[in-house]
Amino acid sequence: MSQVKWKALCLTGIFSALGLVQSALAQRGGPTPVFVAPVEKRDIYDEVEALGTLQANENVNLVANVTERITAIYFDDNQQVKKGDVLVEMDAAEEKAELAAESSKQKEANRQVKRLRPLVAKGAASKSSLDGWERELATANARILAIKSRIDERRIVAPFDGVVGLRNISVGDMAVPGSGQGGSIITTIDDISKMKLDFSVPEIFLSSLQKGIVIEAQSSAYPQKTFEGSVTSIDSRIDPRTRSVRARAMLDNPEALLKAGMLMRIKLKKNPRTALVIPEMAIVATGRQNSVMVVADGDETKVAKKEVKLGSRMLGFVEILSGLNEKDRVVTDGVLRVRDGSKVIIKATDTSSASLNELLQQSAQKGP
Repeated sequence: MSQVKWKALCLTGIFSALGLVQSALAQRGGPTPVFVAPVEKRDIYDEVEALGTLQANENVNLVANVTERITAIYFDDNQQVKKGDVLVEMDAAEEKAELAAESSKQKEANRQVKRLRPLVAKGAASKSSLDGWERELATANARILAIKSRIDERRIVAPFDGVVGLRNISVGDMAVPGSGQGGSIITTIDDISKMKLDFSVPEIFLSSLQKGIVIEAQSSAYPQKTFEGSVTSIDSRIDPRTRSVRARAMLDNPEALLKAGMLMRIKLKKNPRTALVIPEMAIVATGRQNSVMVVADGDETKVAKKEVKLGSRMLGFVEILSGLNEKDRVVTDGVLRVRDGSKVIIKATDTSSASLNELLQQSAQKGP
């Protein structure tokens, strides 16, 4: 139970216990003891609730490009890796032998080209002979690039910084290309430094859904922790079946608590503003009209009834659009026992920061 609700329940119990005292005072014409609260100015916002699913900022299944036997593995489950780290090597003995042979041809062609160029310049060797060795050199260079590419295909490297998942292969296994039926998923890799949170909101909120709007998200796995982020993108289409629009927010994940696939409860903070607020228990509703009892300065004075126009409601508080000014004091507890013009005695001032014990101490200092 929240502190606001707990305070409200306790104060209601206190005033129920004081009911007999208040009735006796009223019969003698004495003032009614009340608690009051000042009208406060706060930064508030409207909330839109939604459900969303997390996914990693970047994620990929690592698979083989060729069918080959695995010769070395350089990672463990859930290991943090850097972009370019070699994770798996496959048998490339044949390709390495071809590379050695072609490198020998490249060296010989390069040596002949260097020998013949000054001779051709002096007229001591034919130009056609030089052209032939230059073709041999170019061909060797191209073949070396092709062989190195085949060797690279037999290495699995990390495409970005991230965390690898579970290892699904062992040394000696035959890796098979593709991630579908018959293919080999070697492992997964996720960049979880930031998390994408995809969610949907009804189209009626489309006008207030903008990039940069702050959100708060919670998960059942961490009920006491709130994760903050902001909307980064909004879908260009409305789903005609659900009449909702998909949006995406980014959440920082420095402690790596969030995992891909987690369900998150989202509060979207829209229309941020500064407004006057009072405790919700101060409102007296009569039909479609809402009013409060306002007191003047002093410990024993009269109350005046004022009609107010309400805005958004929050946990234990309500926004006042008109009818009150900042620093006005409204009756919170005892409001149903007073009328317009009634005399009251202020037993305690209930501010948003005041604890229940502080209110009780104030009341005790005022006496019965």
